[in-house]
Amino acid sequence: MSIYVPNGKVEREQMLDVIGVDKLEDLLTPIPESIRFKGELDLPAPASELEVVNEFKGFAAKNSSADLVCFLGAGAYDHYIPAAIDNILTRSEFFTAYTPYQAEVSQGTLQAIFEYQTMISRLTGCDAANACMYDGASAVAEAALMAIRSTRKKRVLVAGSVNPRTIDVIHTYMDNGDFEINEVPFGSDGLIDLEAADKLAEGGVAALVLQYPNYFGSIEDVKAAADLIHGHKGLLVVAADPIALGVIEAPGRLGADVVVGEGQPMGIAMSYGGPYVGFMATNAAFLRKMPGRIVGRTEDRAGNTGYVLTLQTREQHIRRAKATSNICSNQALMALANVIYLTLTGETGFKEVARQCWHRSHYLHDRLLEIDGVTDVFDTPFCREFVIDLPVSADTAVEAMGEAGYLAGLPIPGLGDGAIMLTATEKRSRKEMDSFVEALGKHIKGAR
Repeated sequence: MSIYVPNGKVEREQMLDVIGVDKLEDLLTPIPESIRFKGELDLPAPASELEVVNEFKGFAAKNSSADLVCFLGAGAYDHYIPAAIDNILTRSEFFTAYTPYQAEVSQGTLQAIFEYQTMISRLTGCDAANACMYDGASAVAEAALMAIRSTRKKRVLVAGSVNPRTIDVIHTYMDNGDFEINEVPFGSDGLIDLEAADKLAEGGVAALVLQYPNYFGSIEDVKAAADLIHGHKGLLVVAADPIALGVIEAPGRLGADVVVGEGQPMGIAMSYGGPYVGFMATNAAFLRKMPGRIVGRTEDRAGNTGYVLTLQTREQHIRRAKATSNICSNQALMALANVIYLTLTGETGFKEVARQCWHRSHYLHDRLLEIDGVTDVFDTPFCREFVIDLPVSADTAVEAMGEAGYLAGLPIPGLGDGAIMLTATEKRSRKEMDSFVEALGKHIKGAR
């Protein structure tokens, strides 16, 4: 919302005149009188612009996380964002654009989406990608529904090692329908229990949903999971971390049928949880079952390159009974941020960011294990996140580290009172990590 809205009394009267009503209250006539608010709002006394701005600065100052050295991950990551991204995103032709219904006046937006789809397809190892989804969690839920449409089965298996917030979103999408969700437990190594999955898949399932790397940062065996679920005639849906795909094999090349994920790490700020952008890619066999939009490249009669919406799956474009999605808002602005990020880093730079995240997370992990009493929760290879067990309360440690200037990580109470998950991106310097380890060690020593 703009910090300045230049609509005074005269402008409001002019707008009401154009609409054809005498006063603002006339716009409320569709709302029954019985449920309208009556009386005066409990608002403070009028204040000057300077006073209002200062008051809101005080509110903003309470959000200290932006100033903390961040070791928190679990789906939102503190990566470096090149300045060029905001510069391009805020250009009016992109910033004000909505869904590109009219291809002849939306060539720039359509080309950006086409490039996005191409990059996501290469990153995930799949044949094609759609324009974009709302966020990573809803992309997973949409992929589960896509599998249900493709297999005509109504049961879905979800690995317990998937982000619990993503599992919540899957339930939000599916619990009110005629569907069944079975959660597959994870073992003592933090990985999905494939034997349990095999048993649960008996009788037929639409899909197995897996996270790669999983919620705890451990690297799942995607190929084994693909072989298992394909043996039961189901699809494998993999929720992948895009940055991790710079150092580990693409799920599409390991047998995944649908690859989804959250694009926030690629040039989008954490922003207290959004707006983010989900990506989705699949193989040619399931292309027409995929929700969202697909942009194609073609040529006109004169041989000029042109871009068009080729497959449009919204009920607005096709018969409602044939629609595969109600994805309405165009997320192309956030997708454009991904395109610019990937263009600026290039393949070499992108892989280097992934390697830096890998090495820095492992450095932080090894340094933390030097603290007396700190142990691993899982003894399996990890990529980004890792989970350790503190000899003191993880909640108390996070609070203490916050006062010391660090966003210390995410407590995982289901794994124990001291279980905490941390990560380190390419932004974290050796000095920051060493200082954090020292501060946490002092807290643990004092709390024991």
